[in-house]
Amino acid sequence: MLIKSVLGVAASLAFAANVLAADAGTAEEASALVKQGVAFFKANGKDKLLAEVANPKGQFVSKDLYLSVWDTKAKVLAHGANPKMAGKNIIELKDGDDKYFMKEIMAKAANPGSGWVDYKWVNPVSKDIQAKSAYFEKVEDVVISAEYYKK
Repeated sequence: MLIKSVLGVAASLAFAANVLAADAGTAEEASALVKQGVAFFKANGKDKLLAEVANPKGQFVSKDLYLSVWDTKAKVLAHGANPKMAGKNIIELKDGDDKYFMKEIMAKAANPGSGWVDYKWVNPVSKDIQAKSAYFEKVEDVVISAEYYKK
């Protein structure tokens, strides 16, 4: 009986992991989400963008993807997954390899204004440190970003 229970739990966990993996965003979806955020910013302004990004059920949350918006000094203006991040400066944030990835993002956001930065971060599902990549674009005085976990 115990073996059946353990196997049942293992099968359930494997199924849940596959469902969650299927809900993982891609590089194309991350960049498309940023471009959608840029278009929204241009059409509606910064205040409406920040409100929409902070909305956990808003249009800037898709699968495991969400937007983050920072000022050009890396202060979080809105965060789609963790509203408590708003107001925090994350320029000194390091990844799993002690890389200052936010400094790299801010440097690339300044020139050429958009791009990709790879780093390592804890996956909230697996709890493992995993390769992640951020796509971002600078628009006026903000940087709009979406990140995805690489497979």
